[in-house]
Amino acid sequence: MNQHIPAGEASAGAVVAEAERISKTFGSTVALNDVSIDVRAGECHALVGRNGAGKSTLVSVLTGLTRPDHGEVRLLGKPAPAMGDRAAWHERVACVYQHSKTVPMLTVAENLFLNRFDHQLISWRRVRAAAQQVMDEWGFDLDVSLLAEQLSVEQRQIVEIARALSIGSRFLILDEPTASLEARATERLFGHIRRLNGTGIGVLFISHHLDEIFQLCHRVTVLRDGRHIVTDAVTALDHTAIVNAMVGSAVVAVAQPGGVSRGDAPVRLRIEDLSVRSPAGSVEHVTLSVRAGECLGIVGLRGSGNAIVADVVAGLVRSDAGAVLIDEARPRPSELDSSRTRGVGYVPEDRHARGFIAPMGVDENLTLPILGSLSRLGFISLRKRESAARDLRARLSIVSSGGGQLVGELSGGNQQKVVVGRALASKPSVLVLVSPTVGVDVASKAVLLKLVDEARRDGMAVLLVSDDLEELRIATRLLVMVRGRIVREFPERPWNESDAIAAAEGLVA
Repeated sequence: MNQHIPAGEASAGAVVAEAERISKTFGSTVALNDVSIDVRAGECHALVGRNGAGKSTLVSVLTGLTRPDHGEVRLLGKPAPAMGDRAAWHERVACVYQHSKTVPMLTVAENLFLNRFDHQLISWRRVRAAAQQVMDEWGFDLDVSLLAEQLSVEQRQIVEIARALSIGSRFLILDEPTASLEARATERLFGHIRRLNGTGIGVLFISHHLDEIFQLCHRVTVLRDGRHIVTDAVTALDHTAIVNAMVGSAVVAVAQPGGVSRGDAPVRLRIEDLSVRSPAGSVEHVTLSVRAGECLGIVGLRGSGNAIVADVVAGLVRSDAGAVLIDEARPRPSELDSSRTRGVGYVPEDRHARGFIAPMGVDENLTLPILGSLSRLGFISLRKRESAARDLRARLSIVSSGGGQLVGELSGGNQQKVVVGRALASKPSVLVLVSPTVGVDVASKAVLLKLVDEARRDGMAVLLVSDDLEELRIATRLLVMVRGRIVREFPERPWNESDAIAAAEGLVA
């Protein structure tokens, strides 16, 4: 792998941002425990760690959105502004998040100077001229008269970076900026960052892709479980050292689940040369199959494309090329992608947005996919619905005041049980799950994973998309996706957790 190190050393200028011995708890959860970090002028400093390591909380502290319980933040050598003085914070630090904060219906120029007009009468000609001057000064090639909704992900990031620089920020935080970018756009972004470093801007670069750290950054800080593990020059560390710092040096082998699918079991799901371009990410030439009685796990970081594959199988996203076959049935070109969902049960990652209908009752939600079998002449048999829902409630151990209780009133764990129960209600050939236990308690997590494993043992084909190795312990086979492509397969258990994590981080032998 090419490990290009940025030309020249980081500027020996002043420290533009420093967090010293920061601690922060949320209830019983310790998000940060005595964490320190500094970013120097002209430096690109990487911040890495697994999900839950404390990166987001640290960024929130550094940008003045969260008050630490202990510790101090200094910007440009001075104590940070008061928490309520947002203008002062914006002058000192800016964060460009993975999901754009630009206003779609405003132009580039208007987004650049949003909430910064001192006079009631605005000269839009002068605004456009000032915006173009900012773009020219920092080397950004972008038409300032375009609406933000017309821009690519890359261009919206440029708008946010330019806005921060125009305010005067000398400290820039980039939170997973390449997650939705293609390779060429990533290289262009790196070029911009190197130019900014050359002018003395300090950059805190957050990424799950360790190859990017070696290409771009001068120093790296690793967090694990809310603690500072190491800060060192990138040239002083290798891939293995960083991965070990992120996950701990202990190697954990995951046990083999029972009742693994036979090699001659029928193929329930087949994906052939699938390619997708979507705002949420891309998929390139993915081919895979899942047999009856098999649970295929697809692990990947956010933006890797694994969730896009799940959405295509569920009929929620159209493919640009390739085919998805359920029970070897090839859909006609004229058919909508959603036509195949009759054989697919789907559990989305965001249960609140896509998993259930909050104002409807438990029984109504559970039986939505099987209303046809519960109806006659267009009328639903309440007796049949109650019977079907009662069986599902018992099977999933759903705790509620009854089948009529609104799902929006249930706990998170019981809401997720409703989502999984609905997906299983029609006894589909293929069950697709995306991070099915995110945000649920330990007991509910165990129930849900046991239920999915039982469905697999009963002959269902399961496609499990997740970056949680605890969820993936029920998988019988594992694929790793990076930047829209399958880069590694673990064909059987036991597999090495560190190897799986390293592959997902983009470290492929």
